[in-house]
Amino acid sequence: MTNSREVREWVRSIAVAVVLALVIRFFLFEVFVVEGRSMYPTLEEHERLVVNKFIYRFEEPQPGDIVVFEHEPRRDFIKRVLGVGGDSIEIRDGVVYRNRTAVNEPYLLDRMDYQLAYGPVEVPPGYLFLLGDFRRNSMDSRDPRVGFVSVERIKGRAFLIFWPLSEIRVLSDKVAEQ
Repeated sequence: MTNSREVREWVRSIAVAVVLALVIRFFLFEVFVVEGRSMYPTLEEHERLVVNKFIYRFEEPQPGDIVVFEHEPRRDFIKRVLGVGGDSIEIRDGVVYRNRTAVNEPYLLDRMDYQLAYGPVEVPPGYLFLLGDFRRNSMDSRDPRVGFVSVERIKGRAFLIFWPLSEIRVLSDKVAEQ
């Protein structure tokens, strides 16, 4: 009798743990692996990061946020928000201008001297203008295959790198503020 009660308790505990893990995975947090160098030096290839999937239920994406979005089914991209709905975006002489003001981007290693001009364009309501930090190697909103990204396609905001262990850190955001 005690054995069957103990087995039921174990099964119930495991079931609760599985349900909690699924709720966390599908609604709260998700782990992503950085593939490619489009966010270098902020993110290195093969780093693993945690994405907050529920933050945008309470607030809108903001310039500086590093977000994961679905580019194609089963293919996610990670980029930085540079413009939100209503913003005017222009790139001149390797400098991004949001609403005619140069954006401070201390995380960049190089200026976009290879692409002297882009825009001006206005970000439609409900959409974002996203750029990779390594602009020479980034398929982002400048590319017509990506373009403006609907807020509905945003999976969440990256906030923690946890692998490799030697690189554990919280990602700072809002560095693309004017």
